[in-house]
Amino acid sequence: MESLKKQIKIFARERDWDKYHSPKNLAMALSVEASELSEIFLWLSEKESINLSENKLADLKEEIGDVMIYLTNLATKFDLDPIECAKQKIQLNITKYPSELVRGSAKKYTEYKK
Repeated sequence: MESLKKQIKIFARERDWDKYHSPKNLAMALSVEASELSEIFLWLSEKESINLSENKLADLKEEIGDVMIYLTNLATKFDLDPIECAKQKIQLNITKYPSELVRGSAKKYTEYKK
């Protein structure tokens, strides 16, 4: 993660782009890239979405890279580690979605009766 943060920082600095990388702009760019990632799967059947063509898989890799770059850049602005944020969120989700209560269901945690 530290290596990726460093590469992103160097890339932006060499292009004098950091001035454009406000948290607001990074969040918006992240949203756009996530939409581009979703677009890869648009109109595909469930089976097609699991078995991507080589071209679509290459597109998926690029979009995942874009999402990761913007997410990492945004987290860095607040001195956050995205990996640690994800680990903490998993712990929170364990309490929100106890396996014995939610197994096999995709409801939101507010829809379960505890």
